[in-house]
Amino acid sequence: MEEVKEVKLHGYVKSGYSTMVHYALRLKGVCYEYVEEDLKNKSEELLSLNPVYKKVPVLVVDGRPIAESLIILEFVDEVWKDNNPFLPQDPYERAKVRFWAQFFYQKLVPGGYAIRNSEGEARKKAAEEFVDSLIILEEGLRKDLYTGVPFIHGERPGLLDVILSGSHSTFNYLGGLAGVKLLEKERMPILCSSLDAFVELDAIKSMAQDFKIPKPPAPSAA
Repeated sequence: MEEVKEVKLHGYVKSGYSTMVHYALRLKGVCYEYVEEDLKNKSEELLSLNPVYKKVPVLVVDGRPIAESLIILEFVDEVWKDNNPFLPQDPYERAKVRFWAQFFYQKLVPGGYAIRNSEGEARKKAAEEFVDSLIILEEGLRKDLYTGVPFIHGERPGLLDVILSGSHSTFNYLGGLAGVKLLEKERMPILCSSLDAFVELDAIKSMAQDFKIPKPPAPSAA
């Protein structure tokens, strides 16, 4: 690929998927223009860039759009591969990272929607199932990738750290809805270690407060 001249990100401030891409670009040291989208009144530009799903994020590199967050993250890693690689060199370890990334999208993302779109006992059950999936992720990472350093599979943040950290505010929001703490250090030390180390990175520290989803209001008294 020829040298990149222009990078633009279309996103939404409360979108965890958009936050993942922000973090990836910051870690790679990429200069980019950011376009905030109103998801209730999507711009014609966004609709033309992502006519299939009509969603954010969309990364536009020299006029060419790439949609869907996981695809964007791997694209960013391939284009700017010399700075902070997100995937291990070993093919087997790379496959394991991709496996757990797919687990995140296929189990935790639907689990988050289940919490958001339910109430009462159904919401409580959805939150319990979400925590069960987090524990499966924690135990799987311990078995497959973790080496005892702050990040999930190395001394530097990788693909899974970016995905997890980009979703942290969403986890807090969902926990607020359900009235429970979804991430607990005692039960998920690897996940929490990654999150704690990530926000202390120089590339991230200055922007970490800018992409937090507010907690839902407390329920009114009966």
